[in-house]
Amino acid sequence: MYVVPFVLSSRKTDTEVRMKRYGIRRSRKREYIKKIRNGLVWSMQIAIVCIIAFVLVWYWGQRVSNIGDSMNPVLHNGDIVLVNRLIYDTSTPKRNDIIVFRPNGNENAHASIKRIVGLPGETIQLKDNAVYINGEKLKEDFQTTEIRDAGIAGEELVLGGDEYFVLGDNRAASEDSREADIGTVKRSEIEGKAWFVMLPTQHFGLIRD
Repeated sequence: MYVVPFVLSSRKTDTEVRMKRYGIRRSRKREYIKKIRNGLVWSMQIAIVCIIAFVLVWYWGQRVSNIGDSMNPVLHNGDIVLVNRLIYDTSTPKRNDIIVFRPNGNENAHASIKRIVGLPGETIQLKDNAVYINGEKLKEDFQTTEIRDAGIAGEELVLGGDEYFVLGDNRAASEDSREADIGTVKRSEIEGKAWFVMLPTQHFGLIRD
């Protein structure tokens, strides 16, 4: 009479052990799958962050060093400037934009930073210490210095359909579109718009057009 309960109890115990082991294996498998899933999610998040960072740097964070004082007082010699490369993919350069370009499209030349004065199709002339667009004196609301040399714009200059005439704000000490070896800037030569001074810290901030 005591054997049967003992046998039944033994079988029940074996079943419980097997179920417990099976449960442990399933639990470990779930944990393993969870770790893989979390790893994939983490990897995807890192990849997305890297892509976003790359896009931000490529389109808004390209750094260019300003050489010389041709854009004083807006920019100073040695300022590290950030360039918006995306803006002209959705819009056209405008008058007074401060642009970054490679003179004559020379990729080996240092990037130049100047202000757009003349737009495609316009007739520009520098005379009487002023800029004339299509025969009318241009009103400028930013600080400039005296135009001592009109260069190639001493006579009326008609801009082509993709040409821009640029000047430095410090016109007494700027190499710009007045110089024959620089000349007008073609649309394809414009890399973007200068929008922020990164360094030095005393000049840190947005660039005012």
